[in-house]
Amino acid sequence: MFRNILIPTDGSPLATLAVDAGITFAKEVGAKITVFTVMEPFHLVSLDAEQISSTRTQYEALSELHAAETLAAARTRAEAAGVPCVTDQASTHEVYGEIIRKAEDIGADLIIMASHGRGGVGALIIGSVASKVLTHSTIPVLIYRK
Repeated sequence: MFRNILIPTDGSPLATLAVDAGITFAKEVGAKITVFTVMEPFHLVSLDAEQISSTRTQYEALSELHAAETLAAARTRAEAAGVPCVTDQASTHEVYGEIIRKAEDIGADLIIMASHGRGGVGALIIGSVASKVLTHSTIPVLIYRK
C-alpha cells in the first residue's frame, strides 16, 4: 500500500525519532523513503536565538551545515536498515507548503513526521507545521508522537 514515503525532519530529537520510526515502517512494508528538511531563510526581525546572534551569512552557513548533518545521519541509518533513501532540502518561509509540494513532486503515498505538540494559544495563533501539513495535504499523513 505504501511504497514511497516522505519523511520531513528539522533534526530535533523528536523529529529524529520520527525518522527512525519511518525507517522501521518503510523496512516492514518494503517502501523507499525521501528524508527532507526545510530551512527557514534569515529574518531581519526574529525571536529565533540563532538568528538574533548571527549575521545572515553565519545563519545560512549554520543552517546548511545542520541540514547536511541531519540528512547524512538519516541516510546512514536508512542504509544500515537496508531501506532505499534519498535526501533533499529546500529553503522557504512556508515550511508546511514546501513539505506538501515535495511529497507531490516525488509521488509520495505517505508522509511520516513528528508532532512537536504545541498547544494552547500558540497552536491557535501560530499552529504547528505538522498540523498544517495534516490539514492541507491530500496525501495521508502519519504523525509520530512521543
